[in-house]
Amino acid sequence: MTRSLTAGMTAGLALIVTLTVASLACESRTPVGRKVIVLGFDGLDHELTAQMLQAGRLPALAKLAASGQFAPLGTTVPPQSPVAWSTFITGLDPGGHGIFDFIHRDPKTMTPFLSTTRTEGGRTVSLGPWRVPLSGGRVELLRQGQPFWDVLEARGVPTTIIRMPANFPPSGTASRELSGMGTPDLLGTYGTFSFFTSEPYAFAGGTLSGGEVIQVRPRQGVVEAVLKGPDHPFRSASQRVEAPFTVAIGQGASAVTLTLGTEERVLKVGEWSDWLPVTFPLVPTQSLTGEVRFFLKAVEPFFELYASPVNIDPLSPAMPVSTPASYAADLAEATGRFYTQGMPEDTKALKTGVLTTDEFLAQAAIAGEENVRQYAHVLGNFTDGFLFYYFGNVDQVGHMMWHSRDPQHPTYRPERDAQYVALMEQLYQSLDRVVADTQARLGPDDLLVVMSDHGFTTWRRAFNLNSWLRDEGYLAARDPKLASDPGYFTNVDWSRTRAYGLGLNGLYLNLQGRERDGTVPAASRDALLDELRRKLLAVIDPATGQPAITKVYLRDEVYTMATSPDLAPDLIIGYAKGTRTSDESALGGLPLEVLTDNTTHWTGDHCMDHEAVPGVLFASRPLKREARSLQQLAAALLAEFGVEAFPTVTKEP
Repeated sequence: MTRSLTAGMTAGLALIVTLTVASLACESRTPVGRKVIVLGFDGLDHELTAQMLQAGRLPALAKLAASGQFAPLGTTVPPQSPVAWSTFITGLDPGGHGIFDFIHRDPKTMTPFLSTTRTEGGRTVSLGPWRVPLSGGRVELLRQGQPFWDVLEARGVPTTIIRMPANFPPSGTASRELSGMGTPDLLGTYGTFSFFTSEPYAFAGGTLSGGEVIQVRPRQGVVEAVLKGPDHPFRSASQRVEAPFTVAIGQGASAVTLTLGTEERVLKVGEWSDWLPVTFPLVPTQSLTGEVRFFLKAVEPFFELYASPVNIDPLSPAMPVSTPASYAADLAEATGRFYTQGMPEDTKALKTGVLTTDEFLAQAAIAGEENVRQYAHVLGNFTDGFLFYYFGNVDQVGHMMWHSRDPQHPTYRPERDAQYVALMEQLYQSLDRVVADTQARLGPDDLLVVMSDHGFTTWRRAFNLNSWLRDEGYLAARDPKLASDPGYFTNVDWSRTRAYGLGLNGLYLNLQGRERDGTVPAASRDALLDELRRKLLAVIDPATGQPAITKVYLRDEVYTMATSPDLAPDLIIGYAKGTRTSDESALGGLPLEVLTDNTTHWTGDHCMDHEAVPGVLFASRPLKREARSLQQLAAALLAEFGVEAFPTVTKEP
């Protein structure tokens, strides 16, 4: 499985790159005469990269380092992907671009929402946090600040921005764009799979975290089921649109025939389908379209069929995913259908046990192959100006598989994990081959930059911030002994709470005049924050004998608060390397213990002390302007085109 994941990501790249396809229409421009290509490798860790360079295992990146530069790239506070990429895009810190975490809350209602996007106005269909316009209305990107490519476009430099995180919906200002991380599935979530099974008590039925379990019963060798879409806009709120499908089980139970609409596929046990289009009727003249992949896990003793999250169909997008609007379809017609979901690797299916490790790696390989194949097409048609292309496979696989290279991780089992010990290094080598193929297409005046938004490391210990606040008397629980916390602050007594944690690195005061049930007077804010910071930095993890937290920042120390002051956390917590806030605490839960072993499938991470997880920066020649941090990189790239006026770093921790 390791071989298929890594080899498949780059198979055929050199051949596809040689294809010539007519350039997509864009406005007439005077050619720049050279190319600047930036490859964004999410989560590429500086320490591991340096080790592999020294061992001679990354020859293409070594060539970049020899001719230009290789250095650590300082990440953001906090080192979360939507925060970091927003900083790269705008040259602003979170106080300027307004993205502080994956999730924010409305302090007036305490309602959570995804940090980067919202939908307003018009007649709409509800897709999770979004309402997709059927007529009128709009999907709005919440990130503030000017994307650096706007400056290039204004100077006549054509820009191609592919899969940039925190850019959904696409800005609309680049010559060509395809949205990336932050793009939802057709339910409006970051990925909700379906699992159809005839096992009576599989997963206790109902909803898993990130998926739905649907009980089915084969009748005379046929399974009849439905894919469920979003809430129906013209019926009761509890009724969802549906697309029926059937599965006919063949003799010998080694293969099935799956029929969805007018599409039919024969699947063997252990086989993945290609993309199937799916249509959800709304009214006689309107429908929502998407696309789905199936994986047949088993037929006997129980029928088991995985269905991917229903993705936005690139051939007929229900929400805007590209600039121009036709670009997603052009890419799909040239290279095949692809995941439009911003984080396509189904980590949730592995976390819940619906997919095994090898099944997850096979699914991740499919997503990686699509990305490489599409990059080959884009690169083959790129002749002038600026190109950014994002690769997220290493980051997502790293989250689930980092324990395989860490025998000290609580979940490490040598008999199970030894076979994957070289997996991450092999993925790094796959990206190195992408770099090599890119280098082969550079002219003497062209520039290639390889960068990552943050590094990566093991996640061994989980810190329950809200539990710590409870135990220290800053947060009041309705039932302090509740063993099974339902989450999202349902066990919190706000009338007696002074501070709470939300998201992966943020701590908020329950401030009068800001929070719905605020208890802390504004005059007490600074003293309380100083007290909290001092106590947090003094926390010792009994399992390690070392501090659990190594940095705590007041937001005004590290952010220039130009926008969204009510959304920003009051303190940003940098957990010690190897420690991170727990999933439960991040969503308002109150586990009984403060510090626990991380026994989840999510074993690698980076939402810690930002100094412990720097990214990387390579360039094929020395940059004209120094970039020591992610916040400085956009300005350095603009300087390559003679642009000096762009936001500069105002505060650095």
